[in-house]
Amino acid sequence: MDSTKIVIFKVAVPVQLNQVFDYIVPTELNSTAADIGKRVLIDFHNQAKIGIVTAVSDNSDWNLKKLKPILKILDPQALFNELDLKFLHWLSEYYHYPVGEVICGALPAALKKNVLTLGEILPPEAAIMHVDSLKQAVLKLNPEQQQAFNICNSESKFQVFLLNGVTGSGKTEVYMQLMQTVLARQLQVMVLVPEINLTPQLEARFKARFATEIAIYHSKLSSKVRVQAWLKIQTGTAKILLGTRSAVFTPCKNLGLIILDEEHDNSFVQASKLRFSARDAAIMRAKLFQIPIILGSATPSLASLANVERQRYQLLTLTKRAGQAQVPQIILTDIRKQRLQAGLSASLLQAMRATLAKQEQVLLFLNRRGFAPVLICHDCAWVAECIHCDARLVVHETQKYLQCHHCGQQFAWIYTCLGCHKSNVSTLGVGTQQLESKLKQLFPQQNVLRLDADNIKSARALKQAIAKINQAEVDIILGTQLLAKGHHFAGVTLVGLLDVDGGLFSADFNAEENLAQLITQVAGRAGRENKLGKVILQTRQPQHPVLLDLIRPNGYQIYAQQALLA
Repeated sequence: MDSTKIVIFKVAVPVQLNQVFDYIVPTELNSTAADIGKRVLIDFHNQAKIGIVTAVSDNSDWNLKKLKPILKILDPQALFNELDLKFLHWLSEYYHYPVGEVICGALPAALKKNVLTLGEILPPEAAIMHVDSLKQAVLKLNPEQQQAFNICNSESKFQVFLLNGVTGSGKTEVYMQLMQTVLARQLQVMVLVPEINLTPQLEARFKARFATEIAIYHSKLSSKVRVQAWLKIQTGTAKILLGTRSAVFTPCKNLGLIILDEEHDNSFVQASKLRFSARDAAIMRAKLFQIPIILGSATPSLASLANVERQRYQLLTLTKRAGQAQVPQIILTDIRKQRLQAGLSASLLQAMRATLAKQEQVLLFLNRRGFAPVLICHDCAWVAECIHCDARLVVHETQKYLQCHHCGQQFAWIYTCLGCHKSNVSTLGVGTQQLESKLKQLFPQQNVLRLDADNIKSARALKQAIAKINQAEVDIILGTQLLAKGHHFAGVTLVGLLDVDGGLFSADFNAEENLAQLITQVAGRAGRENKLGKVILQTRQPQHPVLLDLIRPNGYQIYAQQALLA
């Protein structure tokens, strides 16, 4: 630009106003159109803030004399290109959220608050590794996998593929062979998973297969690690990005493919601040970049299946488990009028003893952490509730506190009823802590491992727990949704689901769909190798049509067809 002309930067600022702000550029900063996408230091309401340049202009709707100057251009190269900014503007408009918050929110925390240059944040890297060889030989695909691979591999422009494969059907192997073809063209791959606990297993498989750098991005990493991973993808140093929903915002230098695993999962939806669906955002990003996107799941969402019917997505199916593994048998156990021991029926206990006697592992699913879900007065029926959100407080007996699992607030232990002031308070219902204690009494010779948010507080702890399971150091695995999807436990042949009836009568209109997905996913942990798996589903509603659909072969597909007709 001619240095004699007035130069105006349109700057996105992280404030709750849905607009960009005009700043005049001092001539000594030597600004150009290439400054779009860079960070700048500005004076905003007498505070120094970091913003992102979204446009460069020579005019403004405001009086030029009232415009503040740019204090400093922070980056030597743009952090966001034109398509990145277009994508972020779309997010702002579609989800009705301030544009500055969206654009600046796409930066990792270290770049939003730190005026250091990129060279000071990102350490010197070795030369970028080109993927011209593999560390590990690829597996031979079965005919269904090969067909899915061929169809996806033939498409280089925008197309949404829904890969619907039963649990254990080898979706990840299809992903990796498709990734290899993209990486061989020196393009990048973005792989999104719904939960942090799924990243260690995929990371290990990718590292064993690919001779290239992998960037991991999720909220449990330190700020330093996150910003370095972000910059490695942005600069092209790393070729594979593996992350949770927030990773969808990460700018990629040469993006060639997006894979979104477990596409049905509600964890892809953010319910605070910018309320967005990472699945829908990833699809729009693929459309803007004109690249294919693969949505994978054993239990696709009804919305995605409806888009298949409308011919917006292309459906690819894997109906058989990989190798010699067979789909497990699901048995409904009517627990009405039965005596339960911490939620365990006699038939489930018998099946557990038979499984353990064969040196095989048992997985029990109870989606209720804590000792018990309710603290109740036996005299007046008063129930302990959270004073902030009116949810019932969950009993954590070992640590002697009550906690609201909605807002996270903790409360002191209650010994006396707050209604009638008598001391006859007791717990009602069963949580994972109570079940763990009972299992240790019933199976004193067996190793019991509980996996829930109270017991597993970091990705490292989860990785260690999964290693123990896979090394057969654990006999009985007890957990919540941490175990519901994605994990491959070769030794598990029996899965028991203790209490799922609540999902059949919830006020949430998605409750039945979520329950059907949950049951199918948990059941899919059984018999993933050459031993036949068995699933026992305890229920007080053995004639419910949803449950009757799910115990049939291809049960989730049958349920989904019926639900879409309703």
